[in-house]
Amino acid sequence: MKNGFFQLVHKIGGTFIRLIPPKDGGEALSLNELKEYLDAREVAYNTGELKEALEGLASEKLVRLNGESMRPCRESYSLYVSSDKMTATVRFYAPSQGAEKLTEEEMISDLKAKRIQYGICSENIEKFFKDRSYCEDVVVAEGEPCQPGVPGRIEYMFSTDRKAKPTLRKDGSVDFHKLNTICPCKKDELLAKVIPAVHGEKGCNVYGEVTKPPAVKEAKLRFGKNISASEDRLEIYSKVDGHVALINGEVFVTNLLELENVDVSTGDIEYDGSILIRGNVFSGYSVKATGDIDIKGVVEGAMVESGGNISIARGMNGMSKGMLEAKGHVVSKYLENAHVSAGSYVAAEAVLHSQVYAGTEILITGRKGFITGGKVMASNKVAVKTLGSTMGASTVVTVGLNPELKKKQAMLLQEMQEIRKSIASIEPVLLAVIQKKQMSISVSDEKMKNIRRLAIIRQKQKRKLENIYAELDELDDILMASENPAVEVEDAVYPGTKICIQDVSMVIKSTIKYCRFIRSEGEVKMTVLS
Repeated sequence: MKNGFFQLVHKIGGTFIRLIPPKDGGEALSLNELKEYLDAREVAYNTGELKEALEGLASEKLVRLNGESMRPCRESYSLYVSSDKMTATVRFYAPSQGAEKLTEEEMISDLKAKRIQYGICSENIEKFFKDRSYCEDVVVAEGEPCQPGVPGRIEYMFSTDRKAKPTLRKDGSVDFHKLNTICPCKKDELLAKVIPAVHGEKGCNVYGEVTKPPAVKEAKLRFGKNISASEDRLEIYSKVDGHVALINGEVFVTNLLELENVDVSTGDIEYDGSILIRGNVFSGYSVKATGDIDIKGVVEGAMVESGGNISIARGMNGMSKGMLEAKGHVVSKYLENAHVSAGSYVAAEAVLHSQVYAGTEILITGRKGFITGGKVMASNKVAVKTLGSTMGASTVVTVGLNPELKKKQAMLLQEMQEIRKSIASIEPVLLAVIQKKQMSISVSDEKMKNIRRLAIIRQKQKRKLENIYAELDELDDILMASENPAVEVEDAVYPGTKICIQDVSMVIKSTIKYCRFIRSEGEVKMTVLS
């Protein structure tokens, strides 16, 4: 297989070009390539005649270009270097009839003059000079790409999914028991291990320039109490029987506090861990936990606050004073006359006359699946079966960017800058003392006491900085998720309901079914629910 090519022919009375068709399925001659060659050598020609001669070229053809007599043109080539400088390719062009040919030594010397010096493909060059083929790409040099590394990662031996949603039964009801959000662990059990980073290897382009692979980060285990680390800090183990969770990138192991009810017999509850309440939480009491709170009964006008998730199997009637607050999700059979706030999603079968906020989604599904009265707000989506009421109860649904989150993000960024300044002011002092020690210069006991105090402060500030980084990452995820907010109604939305999406709103005038509300062209628009 050989490509078609061309050759200048100088005769008395003019300059001609011989057009040779391809063989055995090779590429046909390109008019553009032919024109570029002639233009570079200032050979006059008629484009129309060349185009006509190339069309359907089946056998060798001699075409007159002009009436001028020209000097012979040596065998030549054009050089192309890829944008990443990893491949140098040439296309050789035949010498005019009777003109000189290139030598292999001349070719290699010419490449070096053009700074092509690494990865010379001698076999390809030698092959051309043994059996010349023109107007074909010949790779004459190939660089060695750098080998990218693999970032370090952490392999967790437990489920880290904190967004488990309740299961929908075949009859349309919601199974609030199968959430699988609590991961039990035993004493001395391996919880997580670091898979070290694999650093990349350098490469070299055809110009001999070294190319470096992108830097890769090592992974670092972050964990709280009740956990021990191996000597190399690449593995962590539970010190106690309890349950394990990953919160903001940090592994926690806590014991589980179990109660029958929260009432006059227990008083208010505050616990550093997770809580299981087999009965009810009665009006006027509060339950606070750094971990998850799982309530098998009902919640009355009480305050329940969780650093993880809240689950209420039989629902909540807050009596207009009850409050649920979770950094994770809230799942409840129903919510009535309650104030609810969740860092993640809220899921229930019904919401009546309540104030509900979710950092991501509000999912009101199941057999009933209605929101009637009150206000609900989510950063990303509200999905509901029935919205509003035939009785005209005031119902407001808001989705979109939460200004409080943006405010919190700004505060965290400001705090991060202040901590960085604090660390930057301490480090030169510590470095100066280290240098004195290395030079065997004595340092007073009082000064060493102050240095130790500064070192402790720096360590605490660094831990604060790591927590801020984790919180900012979590905020970024929530803010990104709110870029395309929507309200989805599976059955009907009734008149009087107000839909707010970011900075625009719509009041529903008539009953609408199977619809989806989005923000488009500066207003709330309704589309068919797919």
